[in-house]
Amino acid sequence: MKGLKGKVVALTRPAERMQEAVDILEENGVVPLVAPTLELQISNTDSLIQLCNMAPELDWLIFTSPTGIISAFKHCKDLKNRLNKECRIAVIGPRTAKFLDENGLNADIVPKDYTAEGLLEIFKDIDVNGKKIGIPRTMAARDVLPEGLKDMGADVSLAEAYKSGLPKDKTQVNHLIKSLITGEVDAVTFTSTLTVKNLFQLAEETGAKEDIVKSMKDGVKVAAIGPVTAKPLEAENIPVLIPEEYTVEAMLQKLFEDMVE
Repeated sequence: MKGLKGKVVALTRPAERMQEAVDILEENGVVPLVAPTLELQISNTDSLIQLCNMAPELDWLIFTSPTGIISAFKHCKDLKNRLNKECRIAVIGPRTAKFLDENGLNADIVPKDYTAEGLLEIFKDIDVNGKKIGIPRTMAARDVLPEGLKDMGADVSLAEAYKSGLPKDKTQVNHLIKSLITGEVDAVTFTSTLTVKNLFQLAEETGAKEDIVKSMKDGVKVAAIGPVTAKPLEAENIPVLIPEEYTVEAMLQKLFEDMVE
């Protein structure tokens, strides 16, 4: 797209999920500033082992991210065979569905609205009363999905499949904070509420939160993958670009269109 060459766009999503966005930016002549504000670490926890053991009893298995799939299949190598034939699987988003397919299973449900709320909307038309539902995820995630399913009468088992936390090495994030303040970046993107909150927390620790919020209000363009991700930004009265489809590609396309106007 013309008018983008040399522009600098910051990416804050976890390192292992970064490549797609980097490729799209570089294909359009945009310089990516890679600064993960969120670090993921898959883990074999007691709750994940318990979920593996109860796999034959599950009526539903729900994956909310590719990382949950990676961890579940790593630590429960026979998961595919342990699931009973009647167990149905739901995922949030096509990327998670793709990871599931690569592990030999198919998603029965992929909501058009790639959010917990979008998935719950579909479950309103499904009888889950008394049904056993397993959700391997990070415990840092919002409780909208499990609580919503419990309200429908489901027996929900959460399993900690990975941890979401602040990056151990803060060098890249500190560079991003400095670049936001000095105006060296043209835009910054966020793909989850934690990528936003962690940036604000790290900036707060260095006394720079007010400065980066001001930069995002006054000149640096801000894009969020969806309305849920945008909430902590909007709470600071930061203008946010949100695509109609909640994908990285759609978010960047929305940003590009705004940057060349």
